[in-house]
Amino acid sequence: MKNVTKSLILTLAVVFGITVSSYAKTPKSNTDNEAKTELASDNASDNASGNNVADAAKAGKEDKKAEGEEPQLDFIQTLKQKYIEGDPLWMTPVLICMIIGIALSIERIIYLNLSTINTEKFLNDVEKALQNGGVDAAKEVCRNTRGPIASIFYQGLDRSEEGIDMVEKSVVSYGGVQMGLMEKGLSWLQLFIALSPMLGFLGTVIGMIQAFDKIVKDGQVSPTTVADGIKVALLTTVFGLISAMFLQVFYNYITAKIDDLVNEMENASISLIDILLKNKVVK
Repeated sequence: MKNVTKSLILTLAVVFGITVSSYAKTPKSNTDNEAKTELASDNASDNASGNNVADAAKAGKEDKKAEGEEPQLDFIQTLKQKYIEGDPLWMTPVLICMIIGIALSIERIIYLNLSTINTEKFLNDVEKALQNGGVDAAKEVCRNTRGPIASIFYQGLDRSEEGIDMVEKSVVSYGGVQMGLMEKGLSWLQLFIALSPMLGFLGTVIGMIQAFDKIVKDGQVSPTTVADGIKVALLTTVFGLISAMFLQVFYNYITAKIDDLVNEMENASISLIDILLKNKVVK
């Protein structure tokens, strides 16, 4: 009986111990799960806040980058900016030379184009006028026609009564006068072609002097010390060379046009003598 009682007691003790241990483990497991859940939520919150911070930093960098980017400038605005950076004190003389040179070139081009006529048609009109109305009718045709060819024809016809030699001399003499009128202003254009790069080189020398003055003042050589002076030097040289190149193109066109007109004048003068001899206006 005692043994049975001991066995029951031991059995109850073991069951009670297992039950107590199971109850004790269950809250701890729940506590661990709750702790893990809280830790996971904290990690998720940290990750979300970290992502927000990264996004904000990225957006800030993009904003700074957008603010740091210079606006796009068109061609005219770029020229204005470079003009100011090159120091208006040295850029303005180059600009003045270019403007005056272009104005002279345009005036000469217009004058020479207006002086160009249909020489063959003009010769036919003069010959018909001589045949139909004599020297006065031919002179009227010359008077109503523009250009140097008509002018030298008028002078030749005006002295037709004095003989063929006088006609030739008057044509040659007045041809020189007309050539001088066609070349009017070209000496000034040549001056501005030569002066533009010289002024650019003068700005270059002044800019280098300024750069060396800054080096002496600061006591050291650094890019920031000499950058302004070198920029002035380079920009004035570039603008001076560009001005000279533009004006040189105009000058070559004008001289080529004058050469063509002179050749036409010489050929027309020979034709005038032939017309006068053919129609027996002079002897």
